[in-house]
Amino acid sequence: MSEILTSPFERRRGLDARPRAAALPQRADVVVVGGGLIGLSIAWRLAEAGRSVAVIERGRVGDGASLAATGMLAPAAEHEPGSDGLLPLALESLNRWPGFRDALQAASSLDIDYRADGTVVLAVGRDEVERLRFRFDLQKRSGVAAEWLSGPQVRAREPLLRPNVTAGILCPLDAQVDPRLVMAALLRACEAAGVVIVEETAVDGLERRGGRVVGVRAGETAVAADTVILAAGAWSGQPGFLPDGFALPVRPLKGQSLALRTTRRTGTLSGMVWTAEIHMAPKGDGGLIIGATVEDCGFKPGVTAGGLFALLEGARRILPGVEEMEVEAVWSGFRPTSDDDAPIIEEAAPGLIVATGHHRNGYLLAPATADAVAGLVQDGALPDFARNFGRARFGTTGEGRAVA
Repeated sequence: MSEILTSPFERRRGLDARPRAAALPQRADVVVVGGGLIGLSIAWRLAEAGRSVAVIERGRVGDGASLAATGMLAPAAEHEPGSDGLLPLALESLNRWPGFRDALQAASSLDIDYRADGTVVLAVGRDEVERLRFRFDLQKRSGVAAEWLSGPQVRAREPLLRPNVTAGILCPLDAQVDPRLVMAALLRACEAAGVVIVEETAVDGLERRGGRVVGVRAGETAVAADTVILAAGAWSGQPGFLPDGFALPVRPLKGQSLALRTTRRTGTLSGMVWTAEIHMAPKGDGGLIIGATVEDCGFKPGVTAGGLFALLEGARRILPGVEEMEVEAVWSGFRPTSDDDAPIIEEAAPGLIVATGHHRNGYLLAPATADAVAGLVQDGALPDFARNFGRARFGTTGEGRAVA
């Protein structure tokens, strides 16, 4: 029996296993706090535009949510009541993904396993058909590309599914990537562009002068910068780093996932499949990712028997072949979640830009977020598609104090 890996870090592919211990620079045009998907995407875009950039990561690159994610680019499947405000940004970012993919693969010489094979959202049994029909009607009213499938049509597309699958919605424009390959490509692209990446170094606070943020402090070292970008994921809202009175409504939502190894005998899915309980995503290397639980338990790490049982039972309910698939890895991570599950992208104070709170849409929203923040740094203003995602929507002004 092969060893079961128990963390996304252990599953790194193409990432140097050694920590990056580069010395903190005395100065950079831009300091990015956080070495996850969003932080590296922004750093790469800015470095490509000619800025000197330093990324400071409290742990290891990708350790938060980025290497724990499934890699879904699924605005249609994700669309649900209350997310109308997020949908235009999600569709904008999906449209930017092919260009982002091509540029990233060219800069890194790595393939990221981009697959535009759509998502099928399933109903299992007659009781779930009505709920699925409600979802389909919402998608059609919102202008999302979606097609209703009967049970036989679903099984014609995915013949390994059980006969109890009674209906489905095909979201043909949804896509996916392999997070491990994306992170490896971003790391290589950043380093090729001259980004300084410092791991296992905590940022303790901001340097301020005359009401403007002019750098960061890490231990006894100060790093001067024209702009500081806070992209620390679920840790972005933690006290101690931000200015006094500055409220950032971001919290961790834990998710547990697992990877199965498929074979010719077991077969696999042709594309992403969702149910009310789980999602499954086949990868180009023969892996099948099953995710993910949603647990509002703070930063409580680890994988639980209950979490893994729920994932496996949810998968077995529709795909009997999982019983013969070898468990390759199990892990947990922390989604950075805002109060309305949408990202926070804004200049929060002079010299301080926030890009966090992407919930479970980090991979989908990475190109639009990186382009928006790069535009804000370069041009002094966010592009139109990203202008509705500041903290003002939560009823805060100034440095985050609630409006009376």
